Amino acid sequence: MGALGAFFPYRRPPELDGRGKPHRTLIIVGAGPVGLAMALDWAQHGHEVLVLGAGESLSEGSRAICFAKRTLEICDRLGFGDRVVDKGVSWNVGKVYRQDDLLYEFNLLAEGGHQRPAFVNLQQYYFEHYQLQALAERSVQSDVDVRWNNRVVAVTQRGDGATLTVECADGTYDLGCDWLIACDGAASPIRKMLGLTSDGQVFRDRFLIADVKIQGGGAAFSNERWFWFDPPFHRNQSALLHRQADDVWRLDFQLGWNADPDVERRPERVLPRIRAMLGEEVTFALEWVSVYTFQCRRMERFVHERVIFAGDSAHQVSPFGARGANSGIQDVDNLAWKLDLVVRGLAPQRLLDSYDNERTQAADENILNSTRSTDFITPKTDISRTFRDATLELAAKYPFARKLVNSGRLSVPAHYPESVLNTPDRDAWPEGCATSLAPGSPAVDAAIVADGAPGWLLSHLGGSFTIVVFAASGMSSALRERLDSLLPRSVPVRVVAIARFAGEMLPDTTCLIDAEGMCFVRYAAAGDAVYVFRPDQHVAGRRAGLSIEWIPAAVRTACMDDGTVSNGDGNGFAQYATERVTAR
Repeated sequence: MGALGAFFPYRRPPELDGRGKPHRTLIIVGAGPVGLAMALDWAQHGHEVLVLGAGESLSEGSRAICFAKRTLEICDRLGFGDRVVDKGVSWNVGKVYRQDDLLYEFNLLAEGGHQRPAFVNLQQYYFEHYQLQALAERSVQSDVDVRWNNRVVAVTQRGDGATLTVECADGTYDLGCDWLIACDGAASPIRKMLGLTSDGQVFRDRFLIADVKIQGGGAAFSNERWFWFDPPFHRNQSALLHRQADDVWRLDFQLGWNADPDVERRPERVLPRIRAMLGEEVTFALEWVSVYTFQCRRMERFVHERVIFAGDSAHQVSPFGARGANSGIQDVDNLAWKLDLVVRGLAPQRLLDSYDNERTQAADENILNSTRSTDFITPKTDISRTFRDATLELAAKYPFARKLVNSGRLSVPAHYPESVLNTPDRDAWPEGCATSLAPGSPAVDAAIVADGAPGWLLSHLGGSFTIVVFAASGMSSALRERLDSLLPRSVPVRVVAIARFAGEMLPDTTCLIDAEGMCFVRYAAAGDAVYVFRPDQHVAGRRAGLSIEWIPAAVRTACMDDGTVSNGDGNGFAQYATERVTAR
């Protein structure tokens, strides 16, 4: 159990008494960070929420602690980002040591003008606590039911849904659903019940994690990520130090494959390691200890008819690089809007294939980076160790070698350059922007002014399709009217206009001022430009200038609508397809 000490009361399910709803549109299994993020996103789309959690409390120990900038931006959209940042420890700088020597340091967000830092360190139980708070607030508008001590013990698939058998303190009951989202962790009972596998590699090494509360806050250490190769306090191995909330520090020690996990968890083994790292003069208390083994694996597919897997149930990576929870939350960020359109009949079911394609690609990238990190940190052959040691030797003097040092390639946002949802570029874009904001890329934040108050661009994106018009002198009412006449009526679309100076206020349009010039620079809108963003804040398409005829086709492409789904305004896809070809 986490330091919050939160146990949740068991409530007798109404289905046991012939009440309740025996069939749901969607059921989420798993009440960890990924399952709760899916619940928040689903509620934000206006749907009822049912989460089944097998346990009765928040996570034990810190577990996932490093929440990346992209995850924080998703948390903002889901309504609890400020709580995470305010409680957690923000950091941008990391340092890499060899023995006592600082090899180099890096800044993951050297550029200013972003609302969120590169990372926030926060114990997982706090993260879950803030998610539950946000869900409670969301329950005013949506029916939200999180059931603790309700364990799924059987799942049966059928063509149009699934049936679950749920075990609780008062017996078992059955629930039916159109869609089942499995966020039930690396061991995933749902995956096993369906006879599915997650395949990959187990690395022959063990690591000790210790959460330590330091008296006086650990003033000798800073809010940075410190990684050691062969430190004097833990020779021939590696170590890692991170600060968390409440003056709690996460310490990682490489142990080697032959270490006995049960022995290494004992205080008489753990405490001397910590004293050697922190120094004899530091007073500390041990809060939590765990020993883990690296694993990198994933399911072949994440979508299996009406059962969809997300987070560790779908893919698992080693913890170096903070890719576990961050990638899981990006999973549901990708999934929720697509499933919402499918459930509402506004997109075909095959749109969910893009979740599988995009997120398996992201999982492969994470596994590749995580595997490379693990191989560098724990070389298994004399040749690989020689290469590692030579790289570290060179990195002390030569910047080029530092790019080869891999102490954990840290989590970055997923890009989907090959996604079928993209409308390909037609125009030439400046170097940098050509790839960083190409279709399939996540949006980049920038300072803006809205209604006379400073703010951030990303707070005006996400949740629905968003058309952003960068018009240096302001968007004209004629252009707005023409855009309104083109947009499909069924799929929700928001329009945002960004200008360099305050201009005409337009109806049904969010008008932002790029007072610091960040938006036009970051989006390479030297003159004018138009971007279409998906509900998950990824670029669906873009054009230089103020051409807009291509936009309806781009929205329909991002919905995988080939004309079989009505858009509510009598316009068929053939018309939009013609416009799209003409626009190119």
